[in-house]
Amino acid sequence: MSSTSSPKNVLGTPLQACCLAPRTGYFRDGFCRTDETDQGLHIICAEMTDAFLAFSYNQGNDLITPRPEWSFPGLKPGDKWCLCVKRWHEAFLAGVAPGVYLESCLDKALDYVRLEDLKAYAVQ
Repeated sequence: MSSTSSPKNVLGTPLQACCLAPRTGYFRDGFCRTDETDQGLHIICAEMTDAFLAFSYNQGNDLITPRPEWSFPGLKPGDKWCLCVKRWHEAFLAGVAPGVYLESCLDKALDYVRLEDLKAYAVQ
């Protein structure tokens, strides 16, 4: 994705920021956008829960422990964060998907998950 294009969200409107504190996104600019170097596709804006953080930890992805060398603060329930779309889908299938902010989820997510599923977990 070029920096000059205007990314869209899953609703087809301009992509909104997910979170600036902690600063999220593959580019740590607050947006769940991606490019060809983002192998994890960090394009789902989600609100962390205890259940999801435990699920992710048990899958080998510790989102709780701070990793300053990666500009990663460590997450707690209530934090908003750009998740890998495939991890969100795994959590969805396991019944522990966190809520999502549709306006802040990149439209590319629809290549991997159904809009109906995202809407079922939408946070208002």
